[in-house]
Amino acid sequence: MISKKMIEAINEQINKELYSAYIYLSMSAWFEEQSLSGMANWMHEQAKEEYDHAMRFFKFLTERGAQVILKAIEQPETEFKTPLNAFEMALEHEKFITGSINDLMSLAIKENDYATKSFLYWFIDEQVEEEDSVSAIVDDLKLVGDKGHGILMINRELGERTFSPDED
Repeated sequence: MISKKMIEAINEQINKELYSAYIYLSMSAWFEEQSLSGMANWMHEQAKEEYDHAMRFFKFLTERGAQVILKAIEQPETEFKTPLNAFEMALEHEKFITGSINDLMSLAIKENDYATKSFLYWFIDEQVEEEDSVSAIVDDLKLVGDKGHGILMINRELGERTFSPDED
């Protein structure tokens, strides 16, 4: 049985994951305005991934017989100084989400909720990948600076990203 406290925490996580999707959609729109369609694509695909994460939590709660309660989603930032600034903000947000997933795991351990612990392992592994992916882009952007051929090369590379959800 899943506790009321765990249900509330997972409902909060659903909101955080949906907010993540909003952040990345907002960044995608900004990159489109900057004529950086590859970076816009990367952010758009990331938004899809975050929505998928929210739906995994949603499904988990319903499978456990718990009520999903959706709350208002905060408005994300809409302006970014540079591509590097946007990706640095994305990295900080991923670190925040990692902390939130870790808090969920701590609660599951405290409550001896083995089903939730098992479910959360996927997210723990996923967050390592998320932080690494965004960190690599930040590193590349720091190397090339804010203008020139390097930005165009990174933009082109990021335009190739596609998201397809895992069927777990």
